[in-house]
Amino acid sequence: MKPPAEPEPWAALAALTPARVALGRAGASMPTREVLAFALDHARARDAVHIPFDAAGVARQVESLDLETLQVESAAADRATYLRRPDLGRRLAPESRARLVQHPRAEPDVLVIVADGLSSIAVHAHAAPLLRALTPHATAQGWRLGPIVLAHQARVALGDEIGALLGARFVVLLVGERPGLSSADSLGAYLTFAPRVGRSDAERNCVSNIRPAGLSYDDAAARIAWHVGESLRRGYSGVALKDESASGRLAAS
Repeated sequence: MKPPAEPEPWAALAALTPARVALGRAGASMPTREVLAFALDHARARDAVHIPFDAAGVARQVESLDLETLQVESAAADRATYLRRPDLGRRLAPESRARLVQHPRAEPDVLVIVADGLSSIAVHAHAAPLLRALTPHATAQGWRLGPIVLAHQARVALGDEIGALLGARFVVLLVGERPGLSSADSLGAYLTFAPRVGRSDAERNCVSNIRPAGLSYDDAAARIAWHVGESLRRGYSGVALKDESASGRLAAS
């Protein structure tokens, strides 16, 4: 019979972080509860990757905020292709490209794209609440917003092509981040000034871990708004733009 689990002297640390610390042991093994918890979190991470994107449901949430929506697809025809061919997720399907070419070119200041990425559940849960927190900043700063574009089977760089076709000055791409074993529902925001095909990741900024257990919607919206405002003022985004949003909020308070 396996000996009972021994008390874990570092157990107090587990209350401070969702990371796997102070797991304890039963003899030479982990306690059964920790083995089962690992299996559950692993299943949640797999589900986050494979659950289909409910774009219609997200569109209803977004449209309830009095925002127009537009749907596009990447060149990855299905989920299996998307996972095997990241390059196809970075460019539009021909039909979607044609649809955007024919769409009225509003040339917005800011174009928000909601992409399923690697966690559709993050988008289902957090995209609309984040947009609700972000729209007052857009109003206050006088940004002209384009339609909210919902992108299927999308990687981050797909925003460059979409933004260029719609003539956007700046793209905010909200995407489900790669799930971890303690955060299957994390939303990220990738921020690109003057989007065009061929932009590198060094030319973007990122606000990540947006979820109730991470960065709150209000804090994320404030950081995104700061980056958008500074990028539009300075004419660039990426590694040259250091995040000073927190210091600005402290000074204002």
